[in-house]
Amino acid sequence: MRVVLDTNVFLVSMLPKHKYWWVFQALLDQEYDLLVSNEILTEYLEKCVEKYGLDTSEETLDFLLNFPNVFLVVPSYHWLLIYPDPDDDKFVDCAVAGNADFIVTNDGHFKVLK
Repeated sequence: MRVVLDTNVFLVSMLPKHKYWWVFQALLDQEYDLLVSNEILTEYLEKCVEKYGLDTSEETLDFLLNFPNVFLVVPSYHWLLIYPDPDDDKFVDCAVAGNADFIVTNDGHFKVLK
């Protein structure tokens, strides 16, 4: 299974006591492949630094990139499908370019994809 995680899901899944911890744990257990792009990684780092500080954030993302089930995708086309929030387009672009099965998010802007 190939998955793109929106930043809102990625951030809370890193917290062992959060109800979405199982998402990160499943990644650690290699139960799915995580697709990321440079744009997504940049946002992950930016938001992680805001929540958890620079050292923890850099260590987590360095650790993440060494996983055999994390794949860097380079989208060659921008679909511009999330018109209410164009900043979210990077997740769609990555999902399409990486042939993802799912985009996991809590963001209502993605409902337009249905």
